[in-house]
Amino acid sequence: MLGCKPVDIPMDPHQKFGIDDGSPLTDIHQYRGLIKKLIYLTVTRPDISFAVGVLSQFMQARQKAHWDAGIRILRYLKSAPGKGLIYHPNRHMDLVAYSDADWAGSTSDRWSTMGYCTFVGCNLVSWRNKKAKYYFKVKC
Repeated sequence: MLGCKPVDIPMDPHQKFGIDDGSPLTDIHQYRGLIKKLIYLTVTRPDISFAVGVLSQFMQARQKAHWDAGIRILRYLKSAPGKGLIYHPNRHMDLVAYSDADWAGSTSDRWSTMGYCTFVGCNLVSWRNKKAKYYFKVKC
C-alpha cells in the first residue's frame, strides 16, 4: 500500500452496501484482520469510524466490494497521516453539538443510521454513530 494513490474521503457517500455485492471473498481471516485493525484505529481517528462501522456489518457475508471499501479507507489514511484528535487551549467554553440521521438508508435491512458529535470550545469531546430501526406513527 506504500505506492497506492491517496483519496480525500474514507468512503464514497453514494455507495450503498448489501449482502450480495458481487463475488464473495475466500480468505475470511484477511478481511476480519483488516476490520479489527481499523476498529482499533478509530479510537484516535473518529473520521473513519462511520466507514469502519458500515464495513464491520459484513463480517459474515464479506464480498469483494466490501474489501475494496476497506482498501479505500487505507488509501484515505495514507493521504492524511497527521489527522487525529488534537486538543487546543481555548478562552471560551461554548458547548456545541451536531446531529444527523439517514432515515431508512440501508438498502439491505431499511434501518436508519444516526450520529452526533459534541464540542467544547473547538475541541471534539464525544461522538457516536449508531444503526437503529425507527418506527414513526403519523397522526392525520
